[in-house]
Amino acid sequence: MDKGDRGILQIREMATELLKNAGCTAHLKIKKQFPGGRLVGGKYHPHTDTITLYIETIRRQCELLFGSCEWFLPYATIVLAHEIGHAMDENLPLLSAAFEESGHLPEKQALALTIEQNAWDFAGQLIPAHLEPLFQKIMDESLSAYRQPVMAGAY
Repeated sequence: MDKGDRGILQIREMATELLKNAGCTAHLKIKKQFPGGRLVGGKYHPHTDTITLYIETIRRQCELLFGSCEWFLPYATIVLAHEIGHAMDENLPLLSAAFEESGHLPEKQALALTIEQNAWDFAGQLIPAHLEPLFQKIMDESLSAYRQPVMAGAY
């Protein structure tokens, strides 16, 4: 078994435990990279109730944020917890529909921020205390992309 296979096995073991602990029945897919080149580490697909983790993209995010892959498995755990947060969000269908129906950019930006914040709030309940500083850094980095447009529109 090579290093890549061991990494996938570790991810699957971690994911099985995290999904179980969350009471989440979403299916898990593991792929190499998010299509199109964007740095998206995970994606929840509500129509199929599937969470997809993009391992090489997560690895790249980890390198960019921390300068190495030393924190790869905890980083992947946090990404999965966030996607579980989307899967477990009872308000997601309503918020997503409002997002799709809105023709007003500031409203869409505020809805996107709410959707992401809801997922991070749930994810925070799944993360062990020793990963809290790492979780906070990743969450803050992720949410900054949603907060900036909302704050800019507030003035």
